[in-house]
Amino acid sequence: MGNADIIDQQETPRCFAAVAIPAPQPFFESLKNDLKETFLPDDPLRQFKNQPQPRKLALGLQYVFPILEWAPRYSLNFFKADLIAGITIASLAIPQGISYAKLANLPPISGLYSSFVPPLIYAVMGSSRDLAVGTIAVASLMTASMLGKEVNATENPTLYLHLAFTATFFAGVFQASLGILRLGFIVDYLSHATIVGFMGGAATVVSLQQLKGILGLKHFTQSTDLVSVMRSIFSQMQQWRWESAVLGGIFLFYLLVARYCSKKRAKLFWMSAVAPLMSVIIGSLLVYFTHAEKHGIQVIGKLKEGLNPLSAMDLAFRSEYLPTAIKTGIITGVVALAEGIAVGRSFSMFSNYHIDGNKEMIAYGIMNIAGSCTSCYITTGPFSRTAVNFNAGCKSAVSNIVMALAVMLTLLFLTPLFHYTPIVVLSSIIVSAMLGLIEYSAALHLWDIDKFDFLVCMTAYFGVVFCSIEIGLILAVLLSVLRLLLFMTRPRTLVLGNIPDSKIYRSIDQYPNTDNVSGILILKIDAPIYFVNSSYLRERILRWINEEEDKQNSSDKSRLKYVILDMGGIADIDTSGTSMLEEVKSTLDRRGIKLVMANPGGEVLKKLNNAKLMAKVGQEWFFLTVGEAVEACNLMIHNSVSHQSESWINNVIDLV
Repeated sequence: MGNADIIDQQETPRCFAAVAIPAPQPFFESLKNDLKETFLPDDPLRQFKNQPQPRKLALGLQYVFPILEWAPRYSLNFFKADLIAGITIASLAIPQGISYAKLANLPPISGLYSSFVPPLIYAVMGSSRDLAVGTIAVASLMTASMLGKEVNATENPTLYLHLAFTATFFAGVFQASLGILRLGFIVDYLSHATIVGFMGGAATVVSLQQLKGILGLKHFTQSTDLVSVMRSIFSQMQQWRWESAVLGGIFLFYLLVARYCSKKRAKLFWMSAVAPLMSVIIGSLLVYFTHAEKHGIQVIGKLKEGLNPLSAMDLAFRSEYLPTAIKTGIITGVVALAEGIAVGRSFSMFSNYHIDGNKEMIAYGIMNIAGSCTSCYITTGPFSRTAVNFNAGCKSAVSNIVMALAVMLTLLFLTPLFHYTPIVVLSSIIVSAMLGLIEYSAALHLWDIDKFDFLVCMTAYFGVVFCSIEIGLILAVLLSVLRLLLFMTRPRTLVLGNIPDSKIYRSIDQYPNTDNVSGILILKIDAPIYFVNSSYLRERILRWINEEEDKQNSSDKSRLKYVILDMGGIADIDTSGTSMLEEVKSTLDRRGIKLVMANPGGEVLKKLNNAKLMAKVGQEWFFLTVGEAVEACNLMIHNSVSHQSESWINNVIDLV
């Protein structure tokens, strides 16, 4: 009789608790639960249950328009705080909006338009108290880069402007669709490492492009890669204006000093907030009184007076460049979502409240759709404005309303004052803002924690700097997905040992002082078992077994009799996985080794039972913990030795 037959005929002791197989669930019920968990993890419909019809209507309106929920509790003290915060961020939004519009190759007035309508919509539909809405540098640069490849903003400004509105419309449709369909997890493919590298690369390119304004150049490349930008700069050395460079250096120094003081002392946050507006005012006065525009200092020129003109009829749905506008809208929409939601979540943690990511997507989408119809381009929640808003003591989204009203007054009455604003001042404002996005300390932190994340970060950075913004972003996302696939296809398998004087079993690599259990090999898989990794896992498990048998044969230890598979890290398994385990069991049976399962999850246990593998292994060989499995195997080894000793004694007696 073989060893496998002896093991199969023996029964494990009944003192161990039996694993419980989950009750069978109808297929459609299981599918519904899975879809609900994927797309409705926060179950927004739960609050509507068992409510009268009027209450359901009120809750529904509050869900779509969060302002209806907190407005009844709004107080005068809150308004005082929001009034101060709104005026403070308006002082930043006005020069920043003009600067970023120039960065997007759009009329400067578009930046002011984009700081009026979108913040009003977000105040009604957004769920963040701290977020300040406006344009961002990265999306502005991407708009210029992607649309500029097809249409020259200088030669055909009207078509370019209409394409920017169209791209904003599709960005809003895409964002709102993600929120309505609750597909926000798509944005999660932009990992932290990707965002750090992408933002740093974009900030580097943006800063270099501002040399056009600082050096007073009139012609510049439409490309965003480092080589093209540097070639364009140094090929026009004869056109450099020292007056513009000196003025730009002075204002950049002032902006950086103001930001440094604000970081050193939190109470001085207002210095960094008002510095851009002060730069615009001082620069405009300087040009006005010295007539510097006649000596090489470029100025904005005349800005239109009045509120946002309607642009719904300007959307270029029939243009031959519509595919470019759609692509630009989707990519800039994803980037705007990633930054806005990340900023909103970060500041919500400081104030200990929760924001709904899907609500935010709907709010961003609606405000960009409305913005595209009112002469705005893409907006989100910039970190700089939000940080100023938070430090100014905002209490609710009313600060966005105050900022929008301040911008409205500027559009109605103050736009002529910006006629003499120097372009070089706007360039300095952009450079000072961009330097804060180059987080070299965050990149070094990634190196210390995870080298692959650092590689993703650097791929995004150098892809943006040396190729283009979209290529850098795509490369980083592909590298992140590749890492995920590598983790799935080559999951970790561990050999476990016993921590001395305990019933705890841990990796022998992590804890070198663990004790091996004679005659037993304990393995653990730290990943779901799917078709992409089942073949690798079969080979890896058999390799561990072969190595263990070689060790025991060379050291005259007892023969390997049991392989315990710790299934605690296996969250799910498919049919390829169950087939793989069945093949492993058959191989072990031929060698006289028993397969034992420990700590299986409910979903895995249900599938093993449906695949009849549980019956083939034997339900008595499934244990709740590795400790129980080892104890049962040791008991069976002891009984087997006792049985063999008893048989040997009986044979000796028969011979005598």
